[in-house]
Amino acid sequence: MAKAKTQFICQNCGTVHSRWAGKCDGCGEWNTIVEEDPMGGIGSGPGKAPKKGRPVTLTSLSGEIEEAPRIPTGMSELDRATGGGFVRGSAVLIGGDPGIGKSTLLMQAAAALSRKGHRVIYVSGEEAVAQVRLRAQRLDAAQTDVLLAAETNVEDILATISEGKRPDLVIIDSIQTLWSDTAESAPGTVTQVRTGVQAMIRFAKQTGATMVLVGHVTKDGQIAGPRVVEHMVDAVLYFEGDRGHHYRILRTVKNRFGPTDEIGVFEMSDKGLREVANPSELFLGERNEKAPGAAVFAGMEGTRPVLVEVQALVAPTTLGTPRRAVVGWDSSRLAMILAVLEAHCGVRLGQHDVYLNVAGGYRISEPAADMAIASALVSSLAGLALPADCVYFGEVSLSGAVRPVAHTAQRLKEAEKLGFSSAVLPTASSELPKGGAGKWKEVESLPDLVARIAGSRLKARQEQQDGD
Repeated sequence: MAKAKTQFICQNCGTVHSRWAGKCDGCGEWNTIVEEDPMGGIGSGPGKAPKKGRPVTLTSLSGEIEEAPRIPTGMSELDRATGGGFVRGSAVLIGGDPGIGKSTLLMQAAAALSRKGHRVIYVSGEEAVAQVRLRAQRLDAAQTDVLLAAETNVEDILATISEGKRPDLVIIDSIQTLWSDTAESAPGTVTQVRTGVQAMIRFAKQTGATMVLVGHVTKDGQIAGPRVVEHMVDAVLYFEGDRGHHYRILRTVKNRFGPTDEIGVFEMSDKGLREVANPSELFLGERNEKAPGAAVFAGMEGTRPVLVEVQALVAPTTLGTPRRAVVGWDSSRLAMILAVLEAHCGVRLGQHDVYLNVAGGYRISEPAADMAIASALVSSLAGLALPADCVYFGEVSLSGAVRPVAHTAQRLKEAEKLGFSSAVLPTASSELPKGGAGKWKEVESLPDLVARIAGSRLKARQEQQDGD
């Protein structure tokens, strides 16, 4: 009798190994290789005669373009992140840390769509029906017509949602709990996750229902399971936030039907998630205008300008190697800014500890924050508070030059709307609003910015001496 063949699959990246090993050759992770039966799942099974294909119709690139039919939820922040609402027949993957509010967000979206007359089915694989009902009562969603089921078998779920009228939205919470009879491996393995996701996507494409899948995340913040799952779906959203803060951000990572750089901002409360129409007020709510080392950065998240406070603390070190601690920004970019300040501006920070924090738990990803970071560092080292009505943005190069950034007009308009009357920005910035030439202080290089801050310090000292 022939020996049954087995294969070993990494549960982190999906790499197939011929035998077990402690470390995966594909991703380098330890203890992620699990033995699975190759006779189940996609691409497996007994050999069959190849099916003869049929020719498909070829067409040209020119022709009429139809807009993707969408289902607006009525939650403006969720619709912004998805590009205007859920697209019919699409599959959306939402990931986030445990307890961050993924189920709360989807329950509120399901209730909002149900109130509009849409047929919504919520399938929970992690919680019992009673637990989901308790959440619905807390969110004032219990009186809606959302249909609920607690099931993990893929075939049973498909048979359930196929009965009766076609659903407009199906929520699966979560994909790691799904298991199929066609795969022999345990739930949560690469084969089971891939099989379940493909079955759900096939149902969405055939019926035109929107399929929303909830995915767990790893310790690195990535959606658990094989990366092929993210390639299979039409949109990937990450629900981010800090347990110590009330705000949550829904960030678009992939979207075949809309932009990939939009965010939706929510605030967690005892009644669920509340939409934040103006995130800048949220991130600047507890600002101390007289504290040195604080600068307001005018950033962009997609098409939305966001103002956030950057806080820096420079203190003499007691260690042989100065400490560098960063929260909310790239530590490698901080090291670059420190090197440019020391090499081109004469700002000596080699004997100082540097601590950098972005207020509100917000995370900055664009290089336009370089000038705000540098201003906060120089302000903390000099012990001088920056002007309270000024915002900063601009990219710093290794030569010390300050480079213009995009969306200058939107950044300045948002700052003016929130009461900021001046801005420090790169020279030759385009799209400057008319009538504000006196308000915008243009700098050509980082030494110019440092000299401007140092000059204001000397002026403050002179005024203090004159007063005495």
